Amino acid sequence: MADHQEATVTLPSDPASVSTARRHVARVLAEWGLAEDDDTIRLIVSELATNAVQHTFGQSPTFTVDLRLDRDVEFCLGVTDSHPRWPQRLPAAVRQDNGRGLVIIRALTKEHGGRLSVSPTPDGGKTVSVALPWPVSARA
Repeated sequence: MADHQEATVTLPSDPASVSTARRHVARVLAEWGLAEDDDTIRLIVSELATNAVQHTFGQSPTFTVDLRLDRDVEFCLGVTDSHPRWPQRLPAAVRQDNGRGLVIIRALTKEHGGRLSVSPTPDGGKTVSVALPWPVSARA
């Protein structure tokens, strides 16, 4: 098994693509010999892909899911879209049925000792990324 692995998929910004992104990530993890039933990663990719579909208001025709594994170091998952609006942090007092995706992602990332970041793309969009520590003995 290589010490460095990468995989990418670009999907249409359509609600059906969220489950496709989730299946892609599970398949890649299995190909890399890692636990394909990792609920944390599946939930994170679901939330990031959902955000890329719902919050780009039709202005990003596609989104891209990038995966990178540096064995014994970290697993990175990034979702890129071409919409210029960056994720907004909701005040804790706001009560609503949706809009909590980044709250969930932030909590899961923190719980696992990872980090969440947002970075601009050359075309004016953004990539929302999660990096998680990845000790092989704990995950393989």
